[in-house]
Amino acid sequence: MLNATLSDKLDRLRHIFNEATEVLVAYSGGIDSTLVAKVAFDVLGDRALAITANSPSLLPADLAAATVQAEFIGIKHQIVQTDEMNNPNYTSNPINRCYFCKSELHDTLKPLAKTMGYGYVVDGLNADDLQDYRPGIQAAKERGVRSPLAEVGISKIEVRMLSQYLGMPWWDKPSQPCLSSRFPYGEEITVEKLRRVGNAEQYLRDHGWKGDIRVRSMGDTAKIEVPSDRLSELINIIDMSNLTKAFRDYGFTSITLDLEGFRSGKLNDAIAEVTKK
Repeated sequence: MLNATLSDKLDRLRHIFNEATEVLVAYSGGIDSTLVAKVAFDVLGDRALAITANSPSLLPADLAAATVQAEFIGIKHQIVQTDEMNNPNYTSNPINRCYFCKSELHDTLKPLAKTMGYGYVVDGLNADDLQDYRPGIQAAKERGVRSPLAEVGISKIEVRMLSQYLGMPWWDKPSQPCLSSRFPYGEEITVEKLRRVGNAEQYLRDHGWKGDIRVRSMGDTAKIEVPSDRLSELINIIDMSNLTKAFRDYGFTSITLDLEGFRSGKLNDAIAEVTKK
């Protein structure tokens, strides 16, 4: 049962899609864009299309999950390739890296939407995202992309509440931003580095870890982040000697555990210092 405020937001979200007539959803498979895809399909049926952009910064397991979720919802789903790794403005990893990522994404999706007859491109930006440092928002705005969740003021926790209410089994799925977010600004991003970070995080998932996890790449050092109140749980679940061997096989020379614990957007703390240089 939804409270009156959240019920009103859901009604307003549905109204946006009723007015839009047909939409292409920029669909990563994350909890936010999946909610958008769900509501879009419920309102528009076959007049809604979910498109997932595949690149080295997306874990193969997350791409597979996006496909399964789209099938569960019933929405039409396609996968396209994006080429941000060919853009030195992206791979040099400046503080506005996400601007170039979203530019590539929407420069791919907008012509596709036009060719296929979809009048709108929408994304999964939520109201909380507007409070964080997200240069990709500007790239989306410049290309006329709409953000229905943000438009009606739906927060991250409300995304989860609505997802649960609408019967989506992944309502408590941890956030999983692109793998490029694991690198401190200024460190060059390569396909090889993305692969080893992805392998490291997948190792932890495959060996029993459930919930938020990040493996930050600090040069050749892997820094593992989990919530601070679960540090002992990680040590109990994962055999550290086997983990160390696996991570070294992936290409890391040193493996550390961040005692401060997981915090989304932690690497943004360094933006002020990078800007001064």
